[in-house]
Amino acid sequence: MDGEIQYGLVARSSRPYLPAMEPDSQPLPKRPLAEILFLVFMRLVAVSCFWFGLQYWAMLTGYSLGGHGRFDMLNLPWRVAGSALAVIFPVAALGLWLGASWGAVMWVMGAGAQIAMYKVWPHIFGANTLVPVMHGLVATIYILFLVAFWLDQRQNEERARIDLP
Repeated sequence: MDGEIQYGLVARSSRPYLPAMEPDSQPLPKRPLAEILFLVFMRLVAVSCFWFGLQYWAMLTGYSLGGHGRFDMLNLPWRVAGSALAVIFPVAALGLWLGASWGAVMWVMGAGAQIAMYKVWPHIFGANTLVPVMHGLVATIYILFLVAFWLDQRQNEERARIDLP
């Protein structure tokens, strides 16, 4: 106590001060550009599916088309198609946004139904060339992404085999 000041409950340590939280694991590796672009693509398709779903709900409830597309005023084929697509597209949007595999399956069901509506039965549902073309474009881009991922995986596996003794 010769000139030294005592501080009641303050602990003294010879170790340097360390911050309270230190990373105990390595940071995650950066995602490749193809994965980021695929995620953006899937989210854009999800937004468009949600928009399709909203359009069908607006039609069935009489909010759009001046009330002429209301469920009770539609013929039977439009009732079936409109009701199914009003459910399928929002569910597909959720699955695509989350990146779940069932999201793409639901999108294929909805896109297939719309393509059949406008290309197989145009005398019932009317002719619409834009929707089937857009669905075809989305399917083509999706397949190109899958092929790119497959080729990348194959190249990585081949590289791993070459490096082995």
